[in-house]
Amino acid sequence: MPNWLLLLAALAAAKDQPKFQPGAITDYPNRQKVERVTVAARACVTEEQAKAAFGKLNPNRHGVLPVLVIIENAGEQALALDRLKVEYVMPDRSRVEATPPDQIRFLRAPERPGMVTGPIPGGKPRLSRRKNPLDAWEIEGRAFSARVLPPKQTASGFFYFQAPYRSGAVLYLTGLREASSGRELFYFEIPLEEKAAER
Repeated sequence: MPNWLLLLAALAAAKDQPKFQPGAITDYPNRQKVERVTVAARACVTEEQAKAAFGKLNPNRHGVLPVLVIIENAGEQALALDRLKVEYVMPDRSRVEATPPDQIRFLRAPERPGMVTGPIPGGKPRLSRRKNPLDAWEIEGRAFSARVLPPKQTASGFFYFQAPYRSGAVLYLTGLREASSGRELFYFEIPLEEKAAER
């Protein structure tokens, strides 16, 4: 099948999927404000959180921690997010960089196909393929993808880390800049306490 047909099929499938609504930034207790920019974060830890965002897929079961990030620009200048760097900092201060969403599907290879024989003895065997659970549209579809954030707007999406959730971990963001001047904002360091994230 040509690539453009696959793309059209994927777009049609994504259009039919339920939209994830993160809610207002003020709903998140784990947030920080620098100048007129507020960043909130929540680790997707519980089954309910995973189901709301990813349906049947829970990335945590496959060694991937999704962290929802919401950025609100209340200022008068557009923000450039193309150099945004997000790290998951463990309580021991070890750092894990976010894995690009288009690479997540390659983290876990699909299971080896098994042979399935037909109902007729001596029939031709065929391969039974099991899909890689991390190769789901929700991973890229729910990922943070904004490159520019206009004034008075909000952007949200998930960053993915090859790490388990740890109490006391923080999310560290750098690289937010004013689009017109290139001036970088102060870094953001947001705690990811599980009790606060479950609220």
